[in-house]
Amino acid sequence: MRTNPFYDTWLFLIGSTPDHHNSGLGWLMTALFLALLLASAWIAYRNWVHDPAQRTLHHLAIWFMRVMIGAMWFQGSLWKLPLPVSGGFAGWTAALGENAAFEIHRRIAKEVFVPLLPVIDPLVFLLELVLAASFMLGFLVRPLGVIGMVYVAHLWLGLYLHPSEWPWLYVFLIFVQGFFVLNSAGRSLGLDGLIPRMSNGPLVGDGTLARLYRRIA
Repeated sequence: MRTNPFYDTWLFLIGSTPDHHNSGLGWLMTALFLALLLASAWIAYRNWVHDPAQRTLHHLAIWFMRVMIGAMWFQGSLWKLPLPVSGGFAGWTAALGENAAFEIHRRIAKEVFVPLLPVIDPLVFLLELVLAASFMLGFLVRPLGVIGMVYVAHLWLGLYLHPSEWPWLYVFLIFVQGFFVLNSAGRSLGLDGLIPRMSNGPLVGDGTLARLYRRIA
């Protein structure tokens, strides 16, 4: 039950929300989120100190928005627990079979997604956790942003007819992640901005992995 955004944020930070309690891993997820938050701040500081070009309100604003969207994905992953199938995830997956905008989407939800819930739930949980880490750390933001856009488009069309959903919410989230993709948001006080300045490492130099990273990031 929501109270006000400030108190609810505090409950989230200390791992005391209903989703934390129901997950069975509340303490671990809280520790992971705080670690990502601290790592994001440290990465932003390193960029700020060593790259004068990033010492602008523009880059700071992009970093803040990126971290907030990452926090949203992290919070969204909580109610996918416990695995292999959480009750909340099962309920919303079933809702796709009744509320998708197109019949083919409804059939796929009923005939594929629901029977495969023990497989799909862990995969969706991991996807949302990866999106959270990517946006908060600013790592591989462009390719993960594209994946996030496709995933949200699936939710937009899948819940389009749901009476309690406002379709524009999903459209706005698609646009925000599209903004990250177009503006290479990971280069704003993120790892995608820090890695190119590193003197060594697997993602630096002319190695195969480094070239692949530069191509997709």
